[in-house]
Amino acid sequence: MRSKVIFLADMESFYASVEMSQNPALRGKPVAVCGDPALRHGIILAASREAKDFGIKTGQPAWEARRMCPWVVFVHPHMQTYIDYSLRITRIFEQFTDRVLPYSIDEQFLDLTGSEKILGSPEKIAAALNSRVWEETGIRCRIGMGENLLQAKMACDCFAKKSREAFFELNSANYACYTWNLPISALFGVGHRMEKNFQRIGVRTIGHLAGLPRAMLRRRWGINGEVLWLNAHGIDYSTVEADMVNDQKGVGHTATLPRDYRKQAEIELVLLEMTEEVCFRTRRQGKIGSTVHLYCKGADFDYPTGFSRQKKLPEPAATTAEIYPTVLHLFHKHWDRKPVRAVGISLSGLTAYRQLRLPFSGLYDRQETLAGVVDLVRERFGKTSIFRANSLSPGAQFFQRSGKIGGHDS
Repeated sequence: MRSKVIFLADMESFYASVEMSQNPALRGKPVAVCGDPALRHGIILAASREAKDFGIKTGQPAWEARRMCPWVVFVHPHMQTYIDYSLRITRIFEQFTDRVLPYSIDEQFLDLTGSEKILGSPEKIAAALNSRVWEETGIRCRIGMGENLLQAKMACDCFAKKSREAFFELNSANYACYTWNLPISALFGVGHRMEKNFQRIGVRTIGHLAGLPRAMLRRRWGINGEVLWLNAHGIDYSTVEADMVNDQKGVGHTATLPRDYRKQAEIELVLLEMTEEVCFRTRRQGKIGSTVHLYCKGADFDYPTGFSRQKKLPEPAATTAEIYPTVLHLFHKHWDRKPVRAVGISLSGLTAYRQLRLPFSGLYDRQETLAGVVDLVRERFGKTSIFRANSLSPGAQFFQRSGKIGGHDS
C-alpha cells in the first residue's frame, strides 16, 4: 500500500502553450517564445512540441533557432498572461485537493493522499486533472507520481515528460530499478558543477552515488552531499503544506543587459537600480534580509568570466542606503574589469524583525522613513513617478525595465 500519493504536474511547453491557447492559429506550428533580439534578449524561453522536433530548446539564442528551423514562429512573451494562466490552473487543482504547492510558474505539487477513496485510482485522477486543465485552459499536463516530492519530481522530469501517457509513477519499491542507471546529471539537485565533482571521483550514474557511504558524502560536501545521497535513494522528508508558498527564502533580481557594459560607472548605476528594486520588493513583504548575493556574468561566450559571491550584513536591512555599499564592496573586490553582460542581486536570510541597535542613531529612522515615503508614492502613482536623477544617465535601465515582469513585457 502506498504511504503517500504526491503528484507533480508540469505544464507542457507552458509559455508556448499559453500563446497557442490565446491564438489557436499557432497550433501545429513550430512556435518559440523569446525576447527581443534587437536588445539581445532573443533567448528561447519556451518551444512548442513542433519546434522541439527541429531541435529547438529553451536557452538557445533566437538566431540559432532560426537556423535550425527557418519557418519557426517567434512570439514575444506576455508574462502577466502566463501568471494569470498559472493561477487559473492552481484553482483547478484546488478543486481536487486543498494541499497544492506551486513549485514554479509551470509546476505544482499536489498531495492527493486519501483521495483515491473518492476520486478513484491515481491514474484516473491524473486523467481527470489533465482533462480539466485542457478543457479550461487549452494546456496539457505531464504528471509524475511518487510517495514524496522528490519521487514525483523525478518521475515527471525523467519519465512522464517522455511518455505518451504523460504519467509515470515512482515509489520506494521501483525507484532504484528505474533511476539508478540514469546519468548522475538526471538526479534532482545535481548541477553542472556538482556533476563535474562527481565525475572526478568516478560517479557517472545515480546508482554509483547511491552506493557510496553517506558519511563520506557529508564529510566532503556537507549537508548538500548528504541530501544528494538521500535523493539517490528516493528519500525526501518534505511535505506539501498550503502555507509553504509564503515561506520565501529570499528576494532577487537578475537582468541581461542590452549591450556589453564596459564602464565601471554604468555597471554601478545598474547595480544601484537593481538594489533599489530588491529592497522595495523586500519591504513590500514586511521583511528585512541579512545576506547580500551579487552575480556578474562576463560577455565572452567562448571564455566565460564572472563571479557569484555573497556577504553577510552587520545586521538585517532592507534599504538601499544599507544594502548598496555591500553590493559595491562585492563588485569592486571580484570584478575582473572585463565587459559584463548580465548581473543579479538577491537578499536572503529574510526576517520580519530588526534587533535594536545601540548606541541609538537616528540614521536608521531617516532611511526607513524615506524608503517608506518612496514606496507609498510608487504604489499610488506608479513605479516611474519618483526616481533617482542618475537613472536618466547613459546605461541606466530603470525606465526600460519599469513595466516588465521577470525582465519581459507584462
